[in-house]
Amino acid sequence: MTAQEISVRPKQEVVDEQTRAGRAYQPDVDIYETKDSLWLKADMPGVDEKSVQVRLDDGVLTIEGSVALDDYQNVSPVYSEYRVGNYRRRFTVSNQIDGERIQGKMVN
Repeated sequence: MTAQEISVRPKQEVVDEQTRAGRAYQPDVDIYETKDSLWLKADMPGVDEKSVQVRLDDGVLTIEGSVALDDYQNVSPVYSEYRVGNYRRRFTVSNQIDGERIQGKMVN
C-alpha cells in the first residue's frame, strides 16, 4: 500500500460566537431567481434532513446544518475533500420576501 496525502479543499470558516461546540463553515450556495420565487441550494456534506434549520428574522435568512460529529471520531480518512463541521450561512433579503412561504427540502 502506498502512502497517500490527504487533500483538504479550503472552506471559509464562520467566525462569530457560537452556541454549539465545533467549527462552522459557510456552505457553497447557488441562488436562482424565477418569476415567483427565489431558490437557494446549499452544499452541506454530512448533514441529514432533521439537522437543517431555515429561518427568516429581521430581513436575514439563515440556513444552518448540523453534522453528527460522533460519526467521525476515531476515523482516519485516506482522502478527504472537505473538513467536518457544522454549516451556517446568512443572507440579507428584501422586505418583499414573504416569510410565511419559505420552504426547505433535503435532497441527498
